[in-house]
Amino acid sequence: IMPNNNTLTINNLKLEYRAVGDIRSHKEIIVMLHEGLGCVSLWNDFPERLAEATGWRVITYSRSGYGSSSPCDLPRPWTYMHDEAFEVLPAVLDRVGFDGGILLGHSDGASIAAIYAGAHSDDRLRGLVLIAPHFFIEPAELEAIERARVAFVNGDLRPRLEKHHKENIDCAFWGWCNAWLDPDFERWDIRKHLSDIAQPILAIQGANDEYGSLEQLDELEAYGRASVARFIIPNCGHAPHREKPAATLSAIHTLINRLP
Repeated sequence: IMPNNNTLTINNLKLEYRAVGDIRSHKEIIVMLHEGLGCVSLWNDFPERLAEATGWRVITYSRSGYGSSSPCDLPRPWTYMHDEAFEVLPAVLDRVGFDGGILLGHSDGASIAAIYAGAHSDDRLRGLVLIAPHFFIEPAELEAIERARVAFVNGDLRPRLEKHHKENIDCAFWGWCNAWLDPDFERWDIRKHLSDIAQPILAIQGANDEYGSLEQLDELEAYGRASVARFIIPNCGHAPHREKPAATLSAIHTLINRLP
């Protein structure tokens, strides 16, 4: 039985992970995939609250270059979300004993979850929770990332993130920022994967999300063949689980209760 705080070794990478809930009494699992600047500790107490609200075991891990996981090589390739969905996430799911459950992703993590679900016929996967997902590039996203770059270089963003990423701070920030601002990244578009997702989807987005418009959810509904439930949270930005946790938990609990 895996301990609740430890390291996974996947493809020669050491990845920090955290699990909430006893594997012996919780068969269903929620695997959480963090945002482009996130990691295990940046979920704060949301995994505990999620486990309490759903009764499911919750597992979160830091991708390479984030938190206390192995560093990554810079520059990070602009295909990094596909690389995670094809090369790392399948091994993580097997390693943590994922026999049935859902993927919950935020921002980049939501995109990784969508790529995985669309590209793999995984019978263990019962549903997806996509928080502030990206499926294609919008100019507003790139403008927000440029503002983050300025805040990292000249403002207080670096020390705020350094508490969580420590020696990985440059991997975490520049790996994300420079990949998104790479001219080749303009080709990034994962809408073709959406039509192959078979599981029900809950899409959660803040009405004031600075990193993407509700067009992202329009495209999810246009391309997807699975059922999509939208949950738009007023007066909320890019991180509903941090800004409006009670509303976010309530929506997830409703989805889980409706799963076949």
